[in-house]
Amino acid sequence: MLSMILALSLVLGILPLLGVVWTLANGMITTVDGLFMSLILLTLSGVFMLNAYWEMRDLGLLGKKKTAATPVAKAPAAKAT
Repeated sequence: MLSMILALSLVLGILPLLGVVWTLANGMITTVDGLFMSLILLTLSGVFMLNAYWEMRDLGLLGKKKTAATPVAKAPAAKAT
């Protein structure tokens, strides 16, 4: 079962992309307002999709997390006298 945060992040990540498609379809991309609106919508979509990626990773839907291996410290060598 998907968490509510994951579902909400996916929905809120797709909605701005529909706004970009609407901007392109209406030809507003050639104006400065249309360009900045598209950039803002793409940024919003990217933030929510990144959140969805992190949520899927935490739920184990993308495979195991890679953990950094901790180096093993060697014991100091005994001095020969």
